Amino acid sequence: MNYRTALVTGASKGIGAAIVESLIAEGLTVHALARSHDALRVLQQRLGPNVKPLVADVRDHEAIASALGAAEIDVLVNNAGGLATVRPLYEQSAEETAEVVALNLTAPLQLIRLLLPGMIARKRGHIFNMTSTAASGVFPGTTTYGAAKAGLSQAGRILRFDLAGTGVRLTEIAPGRVETDFYLKAFDGDREGLRKRMYSEQRPLGPADIATVLVSALRLPDHVDIAELIVAPSEQASGGQIYPPAPQR
Repeated sequence: MNYRTALVTGASKGIGAAIVESLIAEGLTVHALARSHDALRVLQQRLGPNVKPLVADVRDHEAIASALGAAEIDVLVNNAGGLATVRPLYEQSAEETAEVVALNLTAPLQLIRLLLPGMIARKRGHIFNMTSTAASGVFPGTTTYGAAKAGLSQAGRILRFDLAGTGVRLTEIAPGRVETDFYLKAFDGDREGLRKRMYSEQRPLGPADIATVLVSALRLPDHVDIAELIVAPSEQASGGQIYPPAPQR
């Protein structure tokens, strides 16, 4: 493939680390962005010198731009995100709501804005936005998260019009349930409780499954763009109905 250099956010573990590994196997140099210096060093030791640790908060696009310097990024993987809590919106704090929007919508848009001019000038590039089935399905307690991911999904649709004819592709990957630590904070750090509730009965996806799908889209000839992909476990169907009793007045 014509791509040489990638930036992967949320790269220190889970889906992000699996994507870094897959891109390294394809021969790319990967700038791996996360907040944990130690975790990124471990990743580099495991995968080799083509992993370039970039320690930063994904919301700090100015620090990221400074760290990248003159690096020409061909592939941007907007993987980092967060879910502060799984509770109705009216039970969240203002800070929790703002954090979810900043991580899942504002930060990816800022990185796209930062890196697109170079991709367009070089007439090559591929942006991957990792959204979620929560962007289109209904999952109780995920109002802000679903809204942010839906916003990123719609941003991608609009961007494809802006990018038509530039040589830059954009792919949205919307995973269903993937077995990672993503929900650990929302479960107050209760790893065993998370495993029992989310991963013990149905077969979840693994991070490597998402990485495989991403690389498959990246390998396609440059006149082919897989615009949107929903990747779900065989046992998961999004959405549903609920009919509680009416309130007693």
